[in-house]
Amino acid sequence: MRKGWTAEFIKYFILFGIGGIAYVVIELLWRGYSHWSMFVLGGLCFLLIGRLNEHFGTRLPLPALMLLGSAAVTLLEFAAGYLLNIRLGLHVWSYYGEPYNLMGQVCLKYTLMWFFMSGVCIAADNFLRRALFA
Repeated sequence: MRKGWTAEFIKYFILFGIGGIAYVVIELLWRGYSHWSMFVLGGLCFLLIGRLNEHFGTRLPLPALMLLGSAAVTLLEFAAGYLLNIRLGLHVWSYYGEPYNLMGQVCLKYTLMWFFMSGVCIAADNFLRRALFA
């Protein structure tokens, strides 16, 4: 294996952990409870937004990057909701009571919230990469 592979793995492991912890903390503050799967989902969302930031950050204006981040999180949340809530019946969350929901797994309200949270994630990703890995 290449020497750089280990450093990259550690970097993404740390970013995954930070994203997972942040997601759970946000859920605890917002809903008052969370689920272990939200740590995994949060880590994946943070990594994906970070990769979008790395790839498109210098080529797209921030609002366009935030829109991509919001769409990516919504897709991941739908996939996780379909697996966890519909297929496995864990009932981790339900947006059936929210307007403009898709199968109760995602809704427009939280997609819009993720638009703004994506901006925070992009800023955090930039900061963490400079502070920890530069």
